[in-house]
Amino acid sequence: MNIVVCIKQVPDTMDVRIDPKTNTLVRDGVPSIINPFDEFALEEGLRLRERFGGKITAITMGPPQATEVLRTALAMGVDAVALLSDRAFAGADTLATSYALSQGVKKVGDVDLVITGKQAIDGDTAQVGPGIAARLGFTQLTYVSKVEGAENGTITVERLLDGGRERVEARLPAVLTVVKGINVPRQPSILKMKKARNAEIPVWTAADIGADPAKTGQNGSPTWVDRIFSPDQKSGGEVYRGEPDEMAGRLSELLLEMMAK
Repeated sequence: MNIVVCIKQVPDTMDVRIDPKTNTLVRDGVPSIINPFDEFALEEGLRLRERFGGKITAITMGPPQATEVLRTALAMGVDAVALLSDRAFAGADTLATSYALSQGVKKVGDVDLVITGKQAIDGDTAQVGPGIAARLGFTQLTYVSKVEGAENGTITVERLLDGGRERVEARLPAVLTVVKGINVPRQPSILKMKKARNAEIPVWTAADIGADPAKTGQNGSPTWVDRIFSPDQKSGGEVYRGEPDEMAGRLSELLLEMMAK
Protein backbone atom coordinates (compact mmCIF):
# COMPACT_ATOMS: atom_id res chain seq x y z
CA MET A 1 0.00 0.00 0.00
CA ASN A 2 1.40 3.39 -1.03
CA ILE A 3 0.49 5.90 1.69
CA VAL A 4 0.98 9.67 1.86
CA VAL A 5 0.56 11.46 5.19
CA CYS A 6 0.05 15.23 5.00
CA ILE A 7 1.31 17.04 8.08
CA LYS A 8 1.66 20.66 9.18
CA GLN A 9 3.89 22.78 11.39
CA VAL A 10 1.85 24.97 13.75
CA PRO A 11 2.74 27.62 16.38
CA ASP A 12 3.43 26.19 19.83
CA THR A 13 1.98 29.21 21.61
CA MET A 14 -1.25 31.01 22.37
CA ASP A 15 0.50 34.34 21.74
CA VAL A 16 -0.34 34.47 18.04
CA ARG A 17 0.80 37.58 16.18
CA ILE A 18 -0.62 38.87 12.90
CA ASP A 19 1.31 40.75 10.24
CA PRO A 20 -0.65 44.03 9.86
CA LYS A 21 0.29 44.30 6.17
CA THR A 22 -0.58 40.78 5.00
CA ASN A 23 -3.07 39.77 7.74
CA THR A 24 -1.30 36.41 7.98
CA LEU A 25 0.30 34.65 10.95
CA VAL A 26 3.80 35.76 11.91
CA ARG A 27 5.77 32.53 12.16
CA ASP A 28 9.33 33.87 12.35
CA GLY A 29 10.71 33.60 15.86
CA VAL A 30 7.66 31.66 17.09
CA PRO A 31 8.29 28.15 18.51
CA SER A 32 6.58 25.51 16.40
CA ILE A 33 5.47 21.89 16.70
CA ILE A 34 3.87 19.26 14.51
CA ASN A 35 0.10 19.65 14.46
CA PRO A 36 -1.06 17.24 17.22
CA PHE A 37 -3.78 15.63 15.08
CA ASP A 38 -1.16 14.88 12.41
CA GLU A 39 0.79 12.74 14.89
CA PHE A 40 -2.21 10.40 14.96
CA ALA A 41 -2.23 10.41 11.15
CA LEU A 42 1.45 9.45 11.05
CA GLU A 43 0.98 6.69 13.58
CA GLU A 44 -2.01 5.27 11.70
CA GLY A 45 0.01 5.23 8.48
CA LEU A 46 2.80 3.34 10.22
CA ARG A 47 0.35 0.81 11.64
CA LEU A 48 -1.24 0.25 8.24
CA ARG A 49 2.19 -0.34 6.70
CA GLU A 50 2.89 -2.88 9.42
CA ARG A 51 -0.38 -4.67 8.64
CA PHE A 52 -0.42 -4.48 4.85
CA GLY A 53 3.13 -3.58 3.79
CA GLY A 54 4.03 -0.76 1.45
CA LYS A 55 5.62 2.67 1.72
CA ILE A 56 4.84 5.91 3.58
CA THR A 57 5.73 9.40 2.37
CA ALA A 58 5.14 12.41 4.62
CA ILE A 59 4.72 15.80 2.95
CA THR A 60 4.17 19.29 4.28
CA MET A 61 3.84 22.75 2.79
CA GLY A 62 5.59 25.66 4.47
CA PRO A 63 8.73 27.75 4.88
CA PRO A 64 12.20 26.14 5.20
CA GLN A 65 11.83 25.68 8.98
CA ALA A 66 8.94 23.28 8.35
CA THR A 67 11.59 20.62 7.72
CA GLU A 68 11.48 20.06 11.49
CA VAL A 69 8.11 18.31 11.34
CA LEU A 70 9.39 16.13 8.51
CA ARG A 71 12.33 15.13 10.68
CA THR A 72 9.80 14.12 13.33
CA ALA A 73 8.06 11.96 10.72
CA LEU A 74 11.36 10.34 9.72
CA ALA A 75 12.18 9.64 13.35
CA MET A 76 8.79 7.97 13.78
CA GLY A 77 9.59 5.68 10.84
CA VAL A 78 8.22 6.96 7.51
CA ASP A 79 10.12 5.93 4.39
CA ALA A 80 10.37 9.29 2.62
CA VAL A 81 9.52 12.97 3.09
CA ALA A 82 9.19 16.11 0.98
CA LEU A 83 8.80 19.80 1.77
CA LEU A 84 6.64 21.90 -0.54
CA SER A 85 8.28 25.29 -0.22
CA ASP A 86 8.08 28.20 -2.63
CA ARG A 87 7.22 31.89 -2.36
CA ALA A 88 4.38 31.06 -4.75
CA PHE A 89 2.69 29.14 -1.89
CA ALA A 90 2.73 32.10 0.53
CA GLY A 91 -0.59 33.39 1.86
CA ALA A 92 -2.53 30.30 0.79
CA ASP A 93 -6.00 29.70 2.19
CA THR A 94 -7.40 26.17 2.57
CA LEU A 95 -8.38 25.95 -1.11
CA ALA A 96 -4.90 26.85 -2.36
CA THR A 97 -3.27 24.68 0.31
CA SER A 98 -5.29 21.61 -0.63
CA TYR A 99 -4.44 22.22 -4.29
CA ALA A 100 -0.70 22.36 -3.62
CA LEU A 101 -0.79 19.28 -1.40
CA SER A 102 -2.82 17.35 -3.97
CA GLN A 103 -0.18 18.21 -6.57
CA GLY A 104 2.42 16.89 -4.15
CA VAL A 105 0.48 13.65 -3.81
CA LYS A 106 0.38 13.35 -7.59
CA LYS A 107 4.16 13.78 -7.72
CA VAL A 108 4.58 10.90 -5.25
CA GLY A 109 2.52 8.87 -7.74
CA ASP A 110 0.36 5.74 -7.61
CA VAL A 111 -0.99 6.57 -4.14
CA ASP A 112 -3.58 4.30 -2.50
CA LEU A 113 -4.25 6.26 0.67
CA VAL A 114 -3.78 9.82 1.94
CA ILE A 115 -4.05 10.40 5.68
CA THR A 116 -4.32 13.72 7.50
CA GLY A 117 -5.31 14.88 10.96
CA LYS A 118 -8.93 15.99 11.12
CA GLN A 119 -7.88 19.63 11.44
CA ALA A 120 -4.96 21.93 12.27
CA ILE A 121 -5.00 23.66 15.64
CA ASP A 122 -3.98 27.04 14.17
CA GLY A 123 -6.90 27.27 11.74
CA ASP A 124 -9.45 24.68 12.96
CA THR A 125 -11.18 24.60 9.56
CA ALA A 126 -11.02 20.82 8.89
CA GLN A 127 -11.16 21.72 5.18
CA VAL A 128 -7.78 20.69 3.80
CA GLY A 129 -8.28 16.91 3.99
CA PRO A 130 -11.62 17.01 2.15
CA GLY A 131 -10.12 19.54 -0.26
CA ILE A 132 -7.31 17.12 -1.16
CA ALA A 133 -9.88 14.36 -1.74
CA ALA A 134 -11.91 16.61 -4.04
CA ARG A 135 -8.83 17.66 -6.02
CA LEU A 136 -7.67 14.08 -6.50
CA GLY A 137 -11.09 12.54 -7.02
CA PHE A 138 -10.41 10.14 -4.12
CA THR A 139 -13.03 8.72 -1.75
CA GLN A 140 -13.41 11.03 1.27
CA LEU A 141 -13.64 9.49 4.75
CA THR A 142 -13.58 12.06 7.56
CA TYR A 143 -13.43 11.78 11.37
CA VAL A 144 -12.04 8.24 11.19
CA SER A 145 -11.67 6.65 14.62
CA LYS A 146 -10.61 3.17 13.50
CA VAL A 147 -9.35 1.43 10.36
CA GLU A 148 -10.74 -2.09 10.39
CA GLY A 149 -9.19 -3.41 7.19
CA ALA A 150 -8.06 -2.78 3.63
CA GLU A 151 -8.21 -5.45 0.93
CA ASN A 152 -9.33 -6.06 -2.65
CA GLY A 153 -9.25 -2.35 -3.43
CA THR A 154 -11.51 -1.34 -0.54
CA ILE A 155 -11.04 0.04 2.96
CA THR A 156 -13.33 -0.35 5.97
CA VAL A 157 -13.31 2.32 8.68
CA GLU A 158 -15.25 3.49 11.69
CA ARG A 159 -16.24 7.17 11.72
CA LEU A 160 -16.90 9.18 14.86
CA LEU A 161 -20.22 11.04 14.67
CA ASP A 162 -22.00 13.36 17.09
CA GLY A 163 -24.59 10.72 17.89
CA GLY A 164 -22.44 7.59 17.74
CA ARG A 165 -20.20 5.72 15.32
CA GLU A 166 -20.60 4.71 11.69
CA ARG A 167 -18.96 1.76 9.92
CA VAL A 168 -18.16 2.49 6.27
CA GLU A 169 -16.67 0.43 3.47
CA ALA A 170 -15.34 2.44 0.53
CA ARG A 171 -13.19 2.05 -2.54
CA LEU A 172 -9.53 2.97 -2.69
CA PRO A 173 -7.83 5.32 -3.35
CA ALA A 174 -9.13 7.35 -0.43
CA VAL A 175 -8.35 10.26 1.86
CA LEU A 176 -8.78 9.70 5.60
CA THR A 177 -8.93 12.46 8.21
CA VAL A 178 -8.35 10.90 11.62
CA VAL A 179 -9.44 11.93 15.11
CA LYS A 180 -7.62 11.99 18.41
CA GLY A 181 -7.80 8.60 20.08
CA ILE A 182 -7.54 6.48 16.94
CA ASN A 183 -4.18 5.34 18.34
CA VAL A 184 -1.32 6.29 20.65
CA PRO A 185 1.55 7.82 18.64
CA ARG A 186 4.88 6.10 19.21
CA GLN A 187 7.92 7.85 20.68
CA PRO A 188 10.94 7.75 18.37
CA SER A 189 14.16 6.23 19.68
CA ILE A 190 17.19 8.46 20.27
CA LEU A 191 19.01 6.66 17.44
CA LYS A 192 16.20 7.38 14.96
CA MET A 193 15.98 11.00 16.10
CA LYS A 194 19.71 11.43 15.53
CA LYS A 195 19.48 9.85 12.09
CA ALA A 196 16.53 12.07 11.16
CA ARG A 197 18.42 15.15 12.35
CA ASN A 198 21.11 14.51 9.74
CA ALA A 199 18.79 13.50 6.91
CA GLU A 200 18.59 15.55 3.74
CA ILE A 201 15.05 16.85 3.17
CA PRO A 202 13.92 17.10 -0.47
CA VAL A 203 12.32 20.46 -1.33
CA TRP A 204 9.67 20.66 -4.06
CA THR A 205 8.86 24.01 -5.63
CA ALA A 206 5.65 24.94 -7.42
CA ALA A 207 7.33 24.07 -10.72
CA ASP A 208 8.49 20.69 -9.36
CA ILE A 209 4.93 19.61 -8.60
CA GLY A 210 3.47 21.09 -11.78
CA ALA A 211 1.34 23.62 -9.91
CA ASP A 212 -0.60 26.28 -11.78
CA PRO A 213 0.56 29.68 -10.37
CA ALA A 214 -3.00 30.96 -10.59
CA LYS A 215 -4.11 28.30 -8.08
CA THR A 216 -1.39 28.69 -5.46
CA GLY A 217 -0.72 31.16 -2.66
CA GLN A 218 -2.71 34.37 -2.54
CA ASN A 219 -3.43 34.11 -6.29
CA GLY A 220 -5.35 30.90 -5.72
CA SER A 221 -7.07 31.97 -2.51
CA PRO A 222 -10.63 33.26 -2.95
CA THR A 223 -10.86 33.99 0.77
CA TRP A 224 -8.80 36.58 2.61
CA VAL A 225 -8.62 38.44 5.92
CA ASP A 226 -10.06 41.92 5.49
CA ARG A 227 -8.85 43.23 8.86
CA ILE A 228 -7.75 42.11 12.30
CA PHE A 229 -8.86 43.87 15.47
CA SER A 230 -9.43 43.30 19.16
CA PRO A 231 -13.05 43.57 20.33
CA ASP A 232 -13.99 46.53 22.49
CA GLN A 233 -13.95 45.93 26.21
CA LYS A 234 -17.45 45.59 27.60
CA SER A 235 -18.62 46.88 30.94
CA GLY A 236 -19.33 44.48 33.71
CA GLY A 237 -23.11 44.79 33.32
CA GLU A 238 -25.58 44.36 36.14
CA VAL A 239 -26.10 41.53 38.59
CA TYR A 240 -29.65 40.55 39.59
CA ARG A 241 -30.55 38.32 42.50
CA GLY A 242 -33.83 36.85 43.58
CA GLU A 243 -36.17 33.87 43.34
CA PRO A 244 -36.10 31.82 40.09
CA ASP A 245 -39.55 32.95 38.93
CA GLU A 246 -38.70 36.59 39.61
CA MET A 247 -35.34 36.29 37.81
CA ALA A 248 -36.94 34.60 34.79
CA GLY A 249 -39.44 37.44 34.50
CA ARG A 250 -36.70 40.08 34.74
CA LEU A 251 -34.59 38.28 32.12
CA SER A 252 -37.59 38.19 29.75
CA GLU A 253 -38.10 41.93 30.18
CA LEU A 254 -34.44 42.63 29.44
CA LEU A 255 -34.49 40.49 26.30
CA LEU A 256 -37.62 42.24 25.03
CA GLU A 257 -36.01 45.61 25.67
CA MET A 258 -32.91 44.58 23.70
CA MET A 259 -35.03 43.30 20.80
CA ALA A 260 -37.00 46.54 20.70
CA LYS A 261 -33.86 48.65 20.26
